[in-house]
Amino acid sequence: MAVGCAVAALAAGQAWADDCTADDQALAPAVSAPAAEPAGDQAAGDQAAGDQAAGGQAADDQAAGDPATVGPDAANPGASGTGSAAAARPSDSDLYVVRIDPDAAPPGGTTTVHAFIGNLGPDTTASPFTVVVTLPDGVSAEGPYFPENCYAFQEGHRVRCTFPAGLPQFRSATALVPVRLAETVPAPGTLTGGWVSVRSVDDCNEENNRQPFEIAVVETTGPRPAV
Repeated sequence: MAVGCAVAALAAGQAWADDCTADDQALAPAVSAPAAEPAGDQAAGDQAAGDQAAGGQAADDQAAGDPATVGPDAANPGASGTGSAAAARPSDSDLYVVRIDPDAAPPGGTTTVHAFIGNLGPDTTASPFTVVVTLPDGVSAEGPYFPENCYAFQEGHRVRCTFPAGLPQFRSATALVPVRLAETVPAPGTLTGGWVSVRSVDDCNEENNRQPFEIAVVETTGPRPAV
């Protein structure tokens, strides 16, 4: 099946739900957000979260003193699953991050980071996974978040969210992280240095687990004056 079929299947909706082996038939990851993915879809049925950053993102978490791991979340102990789900062997699945740049915002204004995660399969995920959002300088997280177990750390510069197992092949999960721009950021301009990463013990392919995002800074988002 071509990558376009995978993305089309992702755009169709979201749903809940052995040893990790190399997936010779894994599809190439998408590099941009599916055109049919509406922002409103992503809060109601999305599931998932996880933190994997190629090139040492997990090490950065530990260096920053972040206590969370793949497993029960401190803020929501039941969020990541227990019992049979926790005891299940890792599935042969391929989680990946789709790049979605947030809407533009003025200095002092707000926008929302959509941390979009897909599963290329072939298996449904058997373990919890988490998403970590790293924000550009001059931007801080400002809840409420989706899902509710998301929490900010590093003085609001990063947000971690945890979701349970059960994301089927070709389905997606999105964490929503509202953010506020500092009054001092220059406008017009572009804030870089933002990242979304996913991590799971199920994931057999770590090459597509991290994507950057940018936030465009505009002088105002109000209506244009009449001419």
